Amino acid sequence: MASGSDRNPIIIGGLPSQVPDFDPEETQEWLDSLDAAVDERGRERARYLMLRLIERAREKRVAVPEMRSTDYVNTIPTKSEPFFPGNEEIERKVLNATRWNAAVMVSRAQRPGIGVGGHIATFASSASLYDVGFNHFFRGKDDGLGGDQVFFQGHASPGIYARAYLLDRLTEEQLDGFRQEKSKYPNGLSSYPHPRSMPDFWEFPTVSMGLGPIGAIYQARMNRYMHARGIADTSKSHVWAFLGDGEMDEPESLGQLSIAAREGLDNLTFVVNCNLQRLDGPVRGNGKIIQELESVFRGAGWNVIKLIWDRTWDPLLAQDRDGILVNKMNTTPDGQFQTYATESGAYIRDHFFGDDQRLRAMVENMTDDQILHLGRGGHDHKKIYAAFKAAKEHKGQPTVILAKTVKGWTLGPNFEGRNATHQMKKLTVDDLKRFRDRLHLPISDKELESGPPPYYHPGRNSEEIQYMHDQRKQCGGYVPTRVVRSKPLPLPDDKTYASVKKGSGQQSIATTMAFVRLLKDLMRDKEFGKRFVLIAPDEYRTFGMDSFFPSAKIYNPLGQQYESVDRELLLAYKESPTGQMLHDGISEAGCTASLIAAGSAYATHGEPLIPVYVFYSMFGFQRTGDQFWQMADQLARGFVLGATAGRTTLTGEGLQHADGHSQLLASTNPGCVAYDPAYSYEIAYIVQDGLRRMYGGSEEHPHGEDVFYYLTVYNEPIQHPAEPENVDVDGILKGVHRLSEGPSGSIPAQIMASGVAVPWAVEAQRILAEEWNVKADVWSATSWNELRREAVACEEHNLLHPEEEQRVPYVTRKLSGAQGPFVAVSDWMRSVPDQIARWVPGTYQSLGADGFGFADTRGAARRFFHIDAQSIVVAVLTELAKEGKVDRSVLKQAIDRYQLLDASAADPGVAGGDA
Repeated sequence: MASGSDRNPIIIGGLPSQVPDFDPEETQEWLDSLDAAVDERGRERARYLMLRLIERAREKRVAVPEMRSTDYVNTIPTKSEPFFPGNEEIERKVLNATRWNAAVMVSRAQRPGIGVGGHIATFASSASLYDVGFNHFFRGKDDGLGGDQVFFQGHASPGIYARAYLLDRLTEEQLDGFRQEKSKYPNGLSSYPHPRSMPDFWEFPTVSMGLGPIGAIYQARMNRYMHARGIADTSKSHVWAFLGDGEMDEPESLGQLSIAAREGLDNLTFVVNCNLQRLDGPVRGNGKIIQELESVFRGAGWNVIKLIWDRTWDPLLAQDRDGILVNKMNTTPDGQFQTYATESGAYIRDHFFGDDQRLRAMVENMTDDQILHLGRGGHDHKKIYAAFKAAKEHKGQPTVILAKTVKGWTLGPNFEGRNATHQMKKLTVDDLKRFRDRLHLPISDKELESGPPPYYHPGRNSEEIQYMHDQRKQCGGYVPTRVVRSKPLPLPDDKTYASVKKGSGQQSIATTMAFVRLLKDLMRDKEFGKRFVLIAPDEYRTFGMDSFFPSAKIYNPLGQQYESVDRELLLAYKESPTGQMLHDGISEAGCTASLIAAGSAYATHGEPLIPVYVFYSMFGFQRTGDQFWQMADQLARGFVLGATAGRTTLTGEGLQHADGHSQLLASTNPGCVAYDPAYSYEIAYIVQDGLRRMYGGSEEHPHGEDVFYYLTVYNEPIQHPAEPENVDVDGILKGVHRLSEGPSGSIPAQIMASGVAVPWAVEAQRILAEEWNVKADVWSATSWNELRREAVACEEHNLLHPEEEQRVPYVTRKLSGAQGPFVAVSDWMRSVPDQIARWVPGTYQSLGADGFGFADTRGAARRFFHIDAQSIVVAVLTELAKEGKVDRSVLKQAIDRYQLLDASAADPGVAGGDA
């Protein structure tokens, strides 16, 4: 007989669990026959026989459930439910108070003159799920460790605030500040879980929808990674993600399920609140979302626990001799179940039980009211506890709990199960009275009729409140709570950066490789180096980072159980359970989720990690920009490298790979510090300052600043000069410094360039001096974004402080002594350098790669966009002609001389050079 460990885990639980066995002897005969077939003829023969039986069963129209989907009943049978250790009566009172305060808070936020609204129905459906978690499962941080990581469903935030109010973690004044963060400061509460807005309360931002699920998966994986590498003890941490069934339609919600199963993340539980409704209607009106999700999760290798019916159904299922009730449950679509949630007991009797005499007989002794209150499992504390406990104890797989609920539960007939429930924000006086009566709260009609509905608190010394505190004490502290325990890191000294600051000598290297060389030097420090987390979407070799394979190794909890095909090579692919590199496959969304989890480890687990995420720059802020916003909200830190940057630098790849705008997108993220460096010494100073700001600590920011760095680097080899003797470090960090003065000429001009465009500017400087008598200075604009950000801050200060000395933006001060017109150029669209136009003290013109990219040589592409050295020359001459400093006739001469209208006439430039 096959042992449990030999059986397919997807098949376990794939058979009916609620149908009673009325002939155990016959059942045993069938089981004995199967055992005999296995023992005598082998497993393959037994498998064949089973498949033939299933085939014949379908021929006979016997409803055999698919192995990927089980009957529409609870996974855990009643007889297997564990003892419930809580006081259900007290917990009911606690939950009633929480439900009331959550709804009242949103209703009061909708009062005249405020009207900021909120969402009532989501928490109403999931309140019991959260309550069981708070009372019995969610681990706090009082033991000095990270506790559990709970990803709360964003629209349920009013319920989390309401519970915190009962525990004296929030005041009534703060509840009245819901969604009024500035006007009620410091008592305003954010609309959803926003750590940046409430850094001592929320840990994980979960709106936009879909980011919570993928974030939870990679958080669970990061916990394992940190434990395996000996950085933090995460063995007691469990990740809970509370999600909506409609939310599961987001690609990010289901797109990375396989990695959780592949790595056996049994420290992860999804709780999907299946209230069967989207924002405006049913999730699957003609189908069954729970069955659909079960199939998806089982197929991905997850353990699935369905929590569909509450205890009132147990007696009916126990007498379901023919399986007729289970069949009715299996075949009723979700849209009809939603109708039952809004109809009377008589309607349910007629329409659910009425079409079969056996079903009618089951409920003939039940009143219509009893039928009406046949409930859903997601509202039954004992059933929820059983599901949560089973999830925590399950080993080897992540678990998903599919809990069926009613949206707007307990809010009354105007809310429960209604399609418009999500948008309803205000309870009428009659709604409030019905709601109060259902919750058995001691609130008078007069209190409800004489103004905004009051909050309810049973008293600090009441049995309910003491019970709440006791349960949280047993669970290790209050949740949610964000705590920053990490200390500033001892940073590498200047010697670590010395090699990169010397430049590349006669060798030509891309800025990507310059960064990689610096990273290698930083990682040599045994203490500091272990903090780095390298992340790439299947492109380490493209970015020249395969040199890390032998030493840092690729993280894989199973190690490397095969001989690598390139094992004889010096830079062979090597996996290890303690590997430092995260190789998340071709998934920018997965990599960004890893980045966020690593970048916030300083708060989550009190141990700072330094993530370095390197990717094709086009697939960062464009493809995963929402996650970068999530990263800023979560106060995560680290380095984001947009490699192969620029509209014209990545030759041959074409339109979808040609990034000419990520710097502009980065400028929209207030948590992002973005640079576009040209030379290795600039990179060295930027990284050194980034480590200081994010991980070094200061008097103003004792735990470091809540920013992350975005560096765009290129794959075009150039010679990198050594840092000048009097290098302008302040200018590099603030966004602009002068590289060189014009070598000769009598007509002054200025050229500003960034990134890969700096060598074009230097070449234009030479041509202008030798051919046109123009003395052009070249400036390296390391950060157009930071220059603009500082200038905007100056203007904001001046607007509000007219009586004080007016501030002058740094870019204005820096360029104030420069003579002549300014021409700005980059491999980005013009909007990037145009950010600073209004603050440049002189005539300003920009060149850029506006439009779609295309596949061609670098030279041809740059000639087409008119950003190459010769185009810069003509742009400078054009601006000088406008000022009357050169004759306009020279413009046509220059255009003809350099053949600017013919892309094929350009020097093709250097080819290749991925890193």
